[in-house]
Amino acid sequence: MPVRIRLQRHGRKGKPFYWIVAADSRSKRDGKFLEKLGTYNPNTNPAQIDLNVDNSVKWLQNGAQPSDTAKRILSYKGVLLKKHLLGGVAKGALTEEEANAKFEAWLEEKTGKVTAKEEGLTKAKEEAKAKALEAEREISEKRKAEAAPAEVEEAAPEAEAAPEAEVSEEAAPEAEEEVKQAAPEAEAEQAAPEAEAGEEASDEKKEAAE
Repeated sequence: MPVRIRLQRHGRKGKPFYWIVAADSRSKRDGKFLEKLGTYNPNTNPAQIDLNVDNSVKWLQNGAQPSDTAKRILSYKGVLLKKHLLGGVAKGALTEEEANAKFEAWLEEKTGKVTAKEEGLTKAKEEAKAKALEAEREISEKRKAEAAPAEVEEAAPEAEAAPEAEVSEEAAPEAEEEVKQAAPEAEAEQAAPEAEAGEEASDEKKEAAE
């Protein structure tokens, strides 16, 4: 029975999630499978892969053929390297201890690269977030600065109107005082002709008596 290692799609629309399976190559893509070897989630960065390396190696040793995508995943997780090292052990080129040591060294280096990438992505996200906050703060300050002159312009007419009102209020008592001062003068002027008229009438009476 020809066996193929391939991806079986799960998840929802727009968010695919895959199982890595060993299945009969004649079965439907999402049909029955012989063994589930792991999972592949491309929705994260970097993509999350959980794989049973030893069982994957056994299927390859038994003649299973991986699909193109599955082959890249197996290579990424070191399955193809381990199969190659075990082939060297079978030929006597390496001891099993040497093969395991080589694989562990490769795995450690690979893990370090993945960790460095994750840290770099996290740092980039934090920097992008900080830049966004800084840009938002600058926009907010700019809006405040633009709003300040408008408030000053609105306050200016009110400030100009206030002194005029004060001047009017100050002028009112002065006008009243002038009116008060003018009243006695007017009365005195009015009394003067009356006094003159009285004197003339008195003189006329004297002349008539004579």
